[in-house]
Amino acid sequence: MGAIEEVYEDLDTDVEFEEFEAAVEDKVEQMGGLADEETAAMLIAHELRDEEADTIADIEPGMNEVKFLGKVTAIGEIRTFERDDEEAEEGRVCNVDVADASGSVRVALWDDMAAAAEEELEVGQVLRVMGRPKEGYSGLEVSADKVEPDEDAEVDVQVLDTYQVEDLTLGASDVDLVGQVLDTDSIRTFDRDDGSEGRVANLTVGDETGRVRVTLWDDKADLAEEFEAGEVVEVGDGYVRERDGDLELHVGDRGTVERVDEDVEYVPETTDIADLEIDQTVDIAGGVIETDPKRTFDRDDGSEGQVRNVRIKDETGEIRVALWGDKADRDIDLADRVVFTDVEIQDGWQDDLEASANWRSTVSVLDGESEAAAASATTGSGADGSGAGDDRGADETGLGAFAEDGQKAAAEAVAGESGGDDGSGPSGGAAAATTDRSAADVEFTGTVVQTGDPVVLDDGTQTKTVDTDASLRLGEEITVRGPERDGTIDADDVF
Repeated sequence: MGAIEEVYEDLDTDVEFEEFEAAVEDKVEQMGGLADEETAAMLIAHELRDEEADTIADIEPGMNEVKFLGKVTAIGEIRTFERDDEEAEEGRVCNVDVADASGSVRVALWDDMAAAAEEELEVGQVLRVMGRPKEGYSGLEVSADKVEPDEDAEVDVQVLDTYQVEDLTLGASDVDLVGQVLDTDSIRTFDRDDGSEGRVANLTVGDETGRVRVTLWDDKADLAEEFEAGEVVEVGDGYVRERDGDLELHVGDRGTVERVDEDVEYVPETTDIADLEIDQTVDIAGGVIETDPKRTFDRDDGSEGQVRNVRIKDETGEIRVALWGDKADRDIDLADRVVFTDVEIQDGWQDDLEASANWRSTVSVLDGESEAAAASATTGSGADGSGAGDDRGADETGLGAFAEDGQKAAAEAVAGESGGDDGSGPSGGAAAATTDRSAADVEFTGTVVQTGDPVVLDDGTQTKTVDTDASLRLGEEITVRGPERDGTIDADDVF
């Protein structure tokens, strides 16, 4: 066996031996005798290996020619165009999306191949493609020189008529998915390498199987402002990409997002607050027991940022949640039940854990008041001093059943605060409802966990609301003294 045959035998390629041998002879001639047949054969083999793409993700625009395997996920319509040569026949092109487990790429089929694609290709077929990569209008594409179906090859990419979130796989394209809008982000601009300005915005949608971030590009970015949390939308002609280890559904020039009249339920799998650990990224939910005003700050790069803190409570505990950027503008009030997804658990103030809701997180305010609020509303005292067993109508329950000062009562209800052993607090039940409301002065020492109206103090075992005009700071430990009525201390003294 000669040197050329030996090199060819070690080469895994679709190139026929005669073609390989001819290329070696050309290389020897090109080098003017500086390379023998074995050296030239090794150079040709090296060039061929560079052109072989193990996966679609390996394809780069700078390659002269690539060969790869992919499954057809979408077949476009044939388009015609006029060639520069006026006497030449009209040109035809058909774009076909192919994918493997690493990603997807658009393959442009020209003239006779375009006609054959319309008649013979089907979604789900596996193709062997040889062509030249380049940057196209919608990103990387391969201009095909040769395309052959391979019935024996298998490519692990799922192709469905309609998708649920759990069906999404890297490389999937032509994706239609119906989901409930969980969160929306504002439109952002960026500079492309060619100097043009791009636009991008995000939605987060969920269904019974999970949730996914939907990235809207350029003209489609305006769609983010058309929908609100809770609406059901259908994403059409999307394609799946990966970012920071998570799958995202992208919508480009061909894609759509439309409001639809369908019922889709998203039920998050949340972690109990008591089980949270530092450095986790989790989903949490609870009733809002504390809201702080939004604060602005200057970043190191000179831009202005903003943050707002809220505190939520579930049946196992409570935690402060920091809302960064646009999320600080979300309309969140006391007694709302809120779900936060993909929040990072960090070390907070006074060694307390804190949840951080950043650009990856979603914030969803659920319909209706929190379970804790509802429970307190039906067991606490009514406006006339009667207990939960009175004849209050069904339409008087929920938030409407709170005491006269709605915000104050909501904070008490969601916090689930307990009164002292004498039953003076709201959790004193019917006994508290029948006691004399002109109670004696009480003294309470605690940490300020909410400023404003009302002030909320926490001593580690119970929470008290306080009516005071004093200027207080979060985290400050104070003592208040004054009469307590309906669970609120009317502070005569603050020290």
